[in-house]
Amino acid sequence: MKTFLVSILLTSIIPIQEHPSDPPKHPVLPEVQQPPAFTVTHEGKTIHQITGKDASLPYIDGVWLDMAKYNQFQEEVASQVYREPVNAKIDENGQIKPAKPGRELDREQFNHQFASYFYGGEASKVETPLRVVHPRVDEELLASIRERKIGQYVTYYNESNKERSKNVALAAEAIDNHVVFPNETFSFNGVVGKRTKEKGYLPAPVIVKGELAEDIGGGICQISSTLYNAVDQAGVKIIERYSHSRRVPYVPPGRDATVSWYGPDFTFENDYNQPILIRAKAVNGRVLINIFSSETIKNQKREVPEADAEPPKEVPAD
Repeated sequence: MKTFLVSILLTSIIPIQEHPSDPPKHPVLPEVQQPPAFTVTHEGKTIHQITGKDASLPYIDGVWLDMAKYNQFQEEVASQVYREPVNAKIDENGQIKPAKPGRELDREQFNHQFASYFYGGEASKVETPLRVVHPRVDEELLASIRERKIGQYVTYYNESNKERSKNVALAAEAIDNHVVFPNETFSFNGVVGKRTKEKGYLPAPVIVKGELAEDIGGGICQISSTLYNAVDQAGVKIIERYSHSRRVPYVPPGRDATVSWYGPDFTFENDYNQPILIRAKAVNGRVLINIFSSETIKNQKREVPEADAEPPKEVPAD
């Protein structure tokens, strides 16, 4: 009787397997649906995408946007669609070349699109919203400020040093056609930028703490010095200007403006009520910088001593 009761009890606890050779059956789990990606296109082509999971903060209840990841994503999109505007300029023949508008990411509209996707799932594929970036200088403005010459200065250099001559020409090209608006401060380093091999600058003589040396971009101080005398003659407000530790031969004593990317800069402010235009050219051993503005400008010209018309016999250091 006891054996029979134990048998009944065990049978009720342990299910009888009809086919012991069959593998055990596991429960079927529901398929996990991955959230759709937020896909950004430009002119019909996919340029970037991110998922809500990738943009979320982990280990926090609810949906929280990781702003660091989102900002990085937005910057990558912005860099791919950005196109810099092109200012109007005067070419070598004196003709005005038209300006060209640029474009940039419309960040406000882009934020709305992403928020609709991230928090509401309303959008998963969008065409990049863009804004027009207008150039600072258009044809009409340029035509109006090329009428009257308010400053001019000429310096000379020895073309025997090809490297220095190359640097001088590159720096002149960098400031040519630059427009300085009323109350705006011009920075030589800011406009010309860092002098690097990638930009074409070459090693040439420089002055470092009163000693001669060679460095990338040697010679460009002739451009900053010529510009200083041109704008000083035009009567603008000089903000920052330093002389070399040794005299340079291409300008009269005390009329130079040394510049260095990690050191001194040459800056001036346009304190007139009209924009001013810089025209610069370095060719055939001659640096010519003219300052122009509109006919209505009322400037106070200053007396500036002229530079020696003979090019230096030796290649100067800057």
